[in-house]
Amino acid sequence: MDTNRFAGKTTIVTGAGSGIGRAVAELMAAQGAAVIAVDRDATGLARLPDAVETLAGDVTDPALPAKLADRLAGRPLSILVNNAGIGGGGRADETSNEDLLRYFNVNVLSVFALSKFAVAAMRRSGGGAIVNIASIYAIVGATGSAGYSTSKAAVDGMTRQMATDFGPENIRVNAVAPGLIETPLTAERIRNEPWRRQIFIEQAPLRRVGRPEDVAQAIAFLASEEAAFITGATLRVDGGWAVGRYPRQGDAA
Repeated sequence: MDTNRFAGKTTIVTGAGSGIGRAVAELMAAQGAAVIAVDRDATGLARLPDAVETLAGDVTDPALPAKLADRLAGRPLSILVNNAGIGGGGRADETSNEDLLRYFNVNVLSVFALSKFAVAAMRRSGGGAIVNIASIYAIVGATGSAGYSTSKAAVDGMTRQMATDFGPENIRVNAVAPGLIETPLTAERIRNEPWRRQIFIEQAPLRRVGRPEDVAQAIAFLASEEAAFITGATLRVDGGWAVGRYPRQGDAA
C-alpha cells in the first residue's frame, strides 16, 4: 500500500460511520489523506481510527457546509466523497410525492449543496476531485425502488453536468455505481432472502457479493492522480451484474 498516495490531501467523506463510507475513510487515511469523516451516527464515527477527524452531522443540514469550512480552518480541500444516502423504497405507484422528496433531499440535494461548497473551496487551491456514489440502479431498470433509482439517476446526471462546468478549473467530478455490496444495511437481507442471492450473486459474472473495500478502491482511484485525465465518468462496481444478469448454461440443472 502506498502510504503517501494522498499525502497533503484534505478529504471529506460523508456517510463515513459504516459500510462504504467507513471503508473509504480508512483507506484514504491509510494512504496519507487528512480525512474529515461526516455522519449523523456519532457512535459509528467513534469506531474510526484515531487518525480520522470526525464531524457528527446530517448531510441535509443547511449549516453543514459552514461547519465543514470551520473544520478546514484554512486548509485547502482536495477531495470530496459524497457517499451518504438512503435506500429502499417501492414501486412508483407505491411511492408518494413526499417519499420521493425524501429521497431527493438526502441523495441529491445534499450532494448538490456539498459539491457547490467543495467547488468554491477547490477553486482557491487550484483544483480537486469530487467522487459521487450513484448506483447500478441508476443505469439499469430495477423493480421496487422508484425513489432510490430516480434519485441516483439524478446523481449520475449531476456528475456529468458538474464535470462539464468545472473541468476548466481543474476540478474533476466522477461517480461510482455499486451493485450489491455487503454492508450492515444489506447483510441480513443477503442471508435471509434467497431470491436476492439468485438475482444479484448467482446470476452475476463474478458470482459473489461486493465488499465495501471493493468500492473504496474504485473511489480512491478516481480521487487520485492516477485518474488525472478522467472526469464525467461513472465506474460500475457491480461484479458485472449489469451486463451479465442471465443464468449460464447448466445453471438451471
